[in-house]
Amino acid sequence: MTPSPALPFTPQKGDRVLVAMSGGVDSSVAAALLVDAGCDVVGVTMKLHGDGADVPDRPCCSLDATSDARRVCETLGIPHYVTNLVDNFGHDVLDDFVQEYARGRTPIPCVRCNTFTKFRDLLVKADAIDAPWLATGHYARMGRVGDSAVMLRGLDAGKDQSYFLWGIDRPVLDRLVLPIGTQTKAETRDIARRFGLRTAEKIESQDICFVPDGDHVRVIAEHLGADAPALQPGPLRLASGEVVGEHQGFARYTIGQRKGLPGGFADPMFVVEIVPAERAVVIGPREALLGRGVEAREVNWLADAPRVGAPIQVQVRNRARPSAATVVRLDGDGIELALDEPIQAISPGQSLVMYDGDVVLGGGVIERGMAGAAPVARTRSLPLLAG
Repeated sequence: MTPSPALPFTPQKGDRVLVAMSGGVDSSVAAALLVDAGCDVVGVTMKLHGDGADVPDRPCCSLDATSDARRVCETLGIPHYVTNLVDNFGHDVLDDFVQEYARGRTPIPCVRCNTFTKFRDLLVKADAIDAPWLATGHYARMGRVGDSAVMLRGLDAGKDQSYFLWGIDRPVLDRLVLPIGTQTKAETRDIARRFGLRTAEKIESQDICFVPDGDHVRVIAEHLGADAPALQPGPLRLASGEVVGEHQGFARYTIGQRKGLPGGFADPMFVVEIVPAERAVVIGPREALLGRGVEAREVNWLADAPRVGAPIQVQVRNRARPSAATVVRLDGDGIELALDEPIQAISPGQSLVMYDGDVVLGGGVIERGMAGAAPVARTRSLPLLAG
């Protein structure tokens, strides 16, 4: 699929654009570029956490970040609003985060936040102020295939954030503006300096916003109680069933983890499976991590779904090298793929994101990796997309 470099829809001078402003340099520059283009820009910051001592001290989603966003808007001469999404975020993101760990899975809360809070809820705010456009500071791009809007990888492979955006509603693409997707981070900071924005040198947020200390187990304990099964001791065992140790809660582990496992084996050992029903963590050698197939559910398509037998590229984690795969099965909101080469540490709860070149086809939540996948003949004579 070769996307056109021209955008199917783009804001014109005077058009109103709602810009999601986190208080970081990326969203600040997104707003600045739209102001510079003559758009009627309105900045909005999401309030995601309650007031008080539990408010994270991080570059985004904190009280200081909201203040930074407001002051950037003052510099640009545009209005700034704060929208209270604490309840929605708690239900759609935080509760899901806790429940996924309780199921022995490893979630990506940023994907849930983009899927529900950032885009779905903010689009309601955009409609409320008659803004036909919604802009963010993500490093991804918009393009078109035929008359349809498509999302593309960010031009800078080192900053591409399209992996986190697969869950948004497809109709949003017709209204989405991604002003910085053709830039590097250094170029974004240069633009911020040119506009005199206070966020130009601000450090990036690397952690989960509601886990500021990196201790996700504490968050689980606060919501489920310290006696939750996911936090109770259980067996560390081999695939053969032999128990080789005890862990202090399977929520402390993820597929592919090596840290905290017992030694004394001929080869390094890794977590290869979590069995919540038995509170067991299964460990094995590196080769036990390799999967030749992957199954995902909750699949969302940002382009027409590929046919069974179609070759595509996939990523099972952010920054991973794209891997060639073939569609084996499409079933409602599920998909099964056969991988041309094995991928290590396919983790349930993480995102499977599918591409055709730079075009984001869609994605889903990984259910499982498989040692083998049913072979299927590729449809080389047919177009990739079914529609």
